[in-house]
Amino acid sequence: MRIATSLMALLALAAFPAHAQLVAPGNTPGVAGGPKLGQLEIKAYAGAIPKAKTAVQLTSDTSLSRNLRRQVMIRLARRGNDVGFSGGNVMRMDVSYFDFNSGTGDRPTIGGNPGYDGPGANPRPELPRNKFEQRNGLQGSVSSPTLRIVLTLYSVDGGKVLWAATTSCPTYAGTAENTGIAMIDTIFDQADKNRVADAGCPL
Repeated sequence: MRIATSLMALLALAAFPAHAQLVAPGNTPGVAGGPKLGQLEIKAYAGAIPKAKTAVQLTSDTSLSRNLRRQVMIRLARRGNDVGFSGGNVMRMDVSYFDFNSGTGDRPTIGGNPGYDGPGANPRPELPRNKFEQRNGLQGSVSSPTLRIVLTLYSVDGGKVLWAATTSCPTYAGTAENTGIAMIDTIFDQADKNRVADAGCPL
């Protein structure tokens, strides 16, 4: 009986692979889905952002992320939220800037402090300077420098996700902060409903 039960379970797994149940059509297995570059996605799981006190916490401490956090706090305050760095619901803010073209020498490298970092920044440790190139020695195709902002609001009771926004825009280090402000403005223009829309990237 046990052998028959085991065989039935194996046949069920063979007929319905595990990844087929977990990966939505069009998404890459193992990679979280999200909006395309230049788009914004808002998921309002509990409807409107609650008016409770909200603490905005950064996942990476850089000059750029601190400046953009200030903009998020201003917009939350305009909505009637009491804001701060602790207490109440928690909004985690992840600011990522990717520029694989900014290396030394004649080919780009991965690692080093980004160009937007200011005095007093505390970025992630510098990575080994590996060449960003194909194995045959030819330089790889590199995308435009990209600023990505992810905001995730958790409830103070139980840590349930109440609201999330993901947005990205192509930009350069010198204009990253202004681009980020435009992205944040677009998020909070209509923050209380589920939508996928243009990210409001400056031209």
